[in-house]
Amino acid sequence: MVGQVEIAARPLEPALYLVATPIGNLGDITLRALETLAAADVLACEDTRVTRVLLDRYGIRQRPTPYHEHNAAEAGPKLIEALGAGKSVALVSDAGTPLVSDPGFRLVEKALAAGIRVVPIPGPSAVLAALTASGLPSDTFLFAGFLPVKDGQRRSRLEELKAVPATLVFFESPRRVADTLAAMVDVYGARNAAVGRELTKTFEEMRTGTLAGLAEHYAAADTPKGEIVVSVGPPVAETPLDAGDIDRLLLSLAAEMPASKAAAEAARMTGGRKPDLYRRLMDLKARASDVQV
Repeated sequence: MVGQVEIAARPLEPALYLVATPIGNLGDITLRALETLAAADVLACEDTRVTRVLLDRYGIRQRPTPYHEHNAAEAGPKLIEALGAGKSVALVSDAGTPLVSDPGFRLVEKALAAGIRVVPIPGPSAVLAALTASGLPSDTFLFAGFLPVKDGQRRSRLEELKAVPATLVFFESPRRVADTLAAMVDVYGARNAAVGRELTKTFEEMRTGTLAGLAEHYAAADTPKGEIVVSVGPPVAETPLDAGDIDRLLLSLAAEMPASKAAAEAARMTGGRKPDLYRRLMDLKARASDVQV
């Protein structure tokens, strides 16, 4: 019994149930999730101690079994075997929706290959919580997970995502958030962004602004505590250059470098084709020569 709500452990059909659990506030659990956790024949989780806190909070007498990155190769086949024997298996992560940042996708892949039904039990998600509170466009977004730890690899990954026409959402360590924001300024420039910290918890914080402003704040502040979600707005559409602007750019570049190189640089800056820009530059030079004659 939770308040005036009774958690009934109704029998579950044999299937793999993906159960979303709170990302911080235990009150965010859904009734369906609680019923599923109470009724499952097997409850698999990342950390039995973390899941035990949730189960105890709602008086659910289940004995969770570990399934995580380090034992997936051994525990996964056992869970598939239980499913094949007609049992119901509930899978939870430490927080949020399973499979977003844990090895659960491998279990789902094997279950589907074995013809086993997979049932999502939706609920809390750090990605959606951060996105909806960020003030950034949410009609199209890309969850990019954790960025690489090493600076060079991190910047390469950011470059790969630079042209994606969507809001980008990342998970990040509090120890690396300042460095990551600095790298984002270098790669993405003047985009709007948001940093969500400790979402749904007591010290929840959502800080919004430009990437440069956020990078400056976290560079000067003490290392933040808690889970971090960084959201970055989509690319800002640039106003295309008109013919006159392109002519002036070509002539300016040609005054400092050979025509071929000037055309190549103009192509990089405008997105135009080098052969077309080269011919344009040659025409401009010919006209200038005729005028002088």
